[in-house]
Amino acid sequence: MAEAYIYDHVRTPRGRGRANGALHQIPPIELAAQVLGALRDRSDLDSALVDDVVLGVVTPVGEQGCDIARPAALIAGYSESVPGMQLDRFCSSGLDAVNMAAAQVMSGQSQLVVGGGVESMSRVPMGSQGGAWARDPSVIYRTYFAPQGIGADLIATRSGFTRNDIDGYAVASQRRAAHAWDQGYFDRSVIPVTDDLGFPVLRRDEHMRPGTTLDDLAKLEPAFALMGEKGGYDAIALQRYPDLLEIKHVHTGGNSSGIVDGAAGVLVGSRAIGEQLGLKPRGRIVAFASVGSEPTIMLTGPAEATRKALRNAGLTLADIDLFELNEAFASMVLEYMRVLEIPHERINVNGGAIAMGHPLGATGAMLAGTLLDELERSGKRYGVVSLCVGIGMATATVIERL
Repeated sequence: MAEAYIYDHVRTPRGRGRANGALHQIPPIELAAQVLGALRDRSDLDSALVDDVVLGVVTPVGEQGCDIARPAALIAGYSESVPGMQLDRFCSSGLDAVNMAAAQVMSGQSQLVVGGGVESMSRVPMGSQGGAWARDPSVIYRTYFAPQGIGADLIATRSGFTRNDIDGYAVASQRRAAHAWDQGYFDRSVIPVTDDLGFPVLRRDEHMRPGTTLDDLAKLEPAFALMGEKGGYDAIALQRYPDLLEIKHVHTGGNSSGIVDGAAGVLVGSRAIGEQLGLKPRGRIVAFASVGSEPTIMLTGPAEATRKALRNAGLTLADIDLFELNEAFASMVLEYMRVLEIPHERINVNGGAIAMGHPLGATGAMLAGTLLDELERSGKRYGVVSLCVGIGMATATVIERL
């Protein structure tokens, strides 16, 4: 099997996913096109050599539907010969797109592929695509459906994480993200988003609140208590977990991932194409894996996905220097750390989605790039990136710095 190398990656800043957010004026196809254009220009690529563009999109309707990857490539000025496809595995879509790009290269069927993702949550609201999982009563009944926030609070309750534990992790995410930005750790990989006239509209992640304190977070009301208690979702979850008497609601908007807009892309290719183009590989995608997990609690899959990816790579947890886990909710990161016995200083060292936001379809590709950048900066070798996924799934990828 051929090796799949990472030659470059870029992402946009994350804009607040509201009508007053800086990126609300930029259609998602433009966000994706600007990422694709930057990847081409930074490596001086003949775009006709790109075999495919694969983009994760979690809400593939409206402006984000109709296989956005293909027209985005055309808008970016890629050759008409370049195909494109979009995929959706909820929050891991961007990472799955990178993994699919790698799989094409590993199989020998492609030489150069862009994997990435895009999500404009201010223009295409989360959940717009509908679906039976959360809307068909018979499906809800048979799968014990409860919203993700209930699952996050369920994890905290089962593992004994207090509100102070949860808020303390969120404060650390804000502090780490601010430090990374201030030290220029993201400068190489974040491209400014420009308007139709070429003027920058956003250069820096907009969602961050670096001055956040524990006292600030303590003032926020639990976000999922009402839907859990009055909406009946606590009762559904407790049917699946009858060992508990109640669910303690500890998650708020301050210790959960932010709703934002953004896009990202990772240029993946074979060794032969790199030599042909004079490109030096920065990293190698060693292995990847996806798993299913219990769908009511929903957020516990990353630990097993990590174990499975490591088995595929022939590595152990002791071989891994750094971990990037999407901060969907603070409790699921604490649970991952607890189950795999990972110290805080080895995970999400430059902050995460609690501070910077979670543009659903793009986050996985963003995290893969963040991990590679930090491996390079710190001189470390192996890292794992993972995301929890709706309906109880998870994806993980092992990356080696070269």
